Amino acid sequence: MATKPNTETADLQDLPYPVRKMDPASLKALAHPLRVQILEMLSRYGAQTACSLGELLGESSGSTSYHLRQLAKHDFVREVEGKGTARERWWERPRGAIEVSSPELASSPATQEASRLVNREFEHRRQAVLADFMAHGADTLDRGWLEAAIVSTANVRMNEEQLAAYTRAMDAYSYRLLEEIRSEDEQEGARPVQIHFNAFPILGVPASAGSRGQRKAQPAEHTAKAESITTQQSMSPERKEP
Repeated sequence: MATKPNTETADLQDLPYPVRKMDPASLKALAHPLRVQILEMLSRYGAQTACSLGELLGESSGSTSYHLRQLAKHDFVREVEGKGTARERWWERPRGAIEVSSPELASSPATQEASRLVNREFEHRRQAVLADFMAHGADTLDRGWLEAAIVSTANVRMNEEQLAAYTRAMDAYSYRLLEEIRSEDEQEGARPVQIHFNAFPILGVPASAGSRGQRKAQPAEHTAKAESITTQQSMSPERKEP
């Protein structure tokens, strides 16, 4: 999942993965909590049927089937070719990111509220899975998984150009590493892994919190392994990548 302040077309073309800019109709079609949850499950676990999604989400297969059809109308999901039957259809999420917010969408109160709903639901799901890991990871995972995992927070003062350069570089580097992993055959012991990377300006900072004359960034970092985790997007515009 990626977040990028500047959404001009030229910038989007520079990204190493496809980004879908949403129109009002498709955004409104996505603005339903269960549809966002379905996208999240398909991103997290791969192709699913309406029945298996119902089991994952605690919903009836009739409900998930209906919402899958609505998502398919707007190309958020697609049927898996050559898999399943007429009675049991398999669905997947196409590769690439979706841009949930943009200056164009923010110009309308209706689409702005739809963006907020989608962002809130994605963030709720992300916080829930992170909180579950922090609370129960040490009880359910072996030491190797715990030592491989990390929850990290860093603070630094920067201007918007520095932040843009940093997020673009990190986004591109992360994508290249993930593509290398995706190109390999699935390894023994593989399980779904969710990766969070947040970088954003803090809002509502008191004037006394920073000095205008202070030119050099003063970092304060905290990194915690899964065995002793203590910490923590919702910013616009937002893009969600499987």
